[in-house]
Amino acid sequence: MIELERTYLAKRPPEGLSDAPSKEMLDIYLPVIARHPVLRLRKNGDRYEMTKKTQLTEADSSRMEEQTIRLSEEEYAALSSVPGKRVDKVRYRYGYEGLTAEVDVFAAALEGLVLVDFEFETEAEKDAFPMPDFCLSEVTQEEFIAGGFLAGKTYDDIAPDLKRFGYTRLFGL
Repeated sequence: MIELERTYLAKRPPEGLSDAPSKEMLDIYLPVIARHPVLRLRKNGDRYEMTKKTQLTEADSSRMEEQTIRLSEEEYAALSSVPGKRVDKVRYRYGYEGLTAEVDVFAAALEGLVLVDFEFETEAEKDAFPMPDFCLSEVTQEEFIAGGFLAGKTYDDIAPDLKRFGYTRLFGL
């Protein structure tokens, strides 16, 4: 599957976010020794999966090939015992102008980081999409914000990169 997406830093939570459906998520990126692992185990509510995301072109993070395998709870439990880099977050599915934004509110070591992802059906739709007013800046092409790179980091680790965009840490969402 080809995934077309754009990622933004949130300026503030979108209005009504707390009413949007949400799930607690745990991502475990493997292998632990990789600087930017692309293999991910995910607990998504009561669903379990393993995903590998690969850029189709080196210079464009908005187009990714995504291969996903659904796992049973037992398979997930066995695989998640392998050392990996973890990311805890709550993902909200927020309706916005006919699309669904995935608003990730990070917890634990990355508390205060809020990212907004939009996925698109076509390149033209992706390219024509204007940044919503609750977003601060597009960071789709920024390596430091990719899930595998964030895994195992703290907010303080990425604070210098966030500062370049004028990002203000968001709490209490």
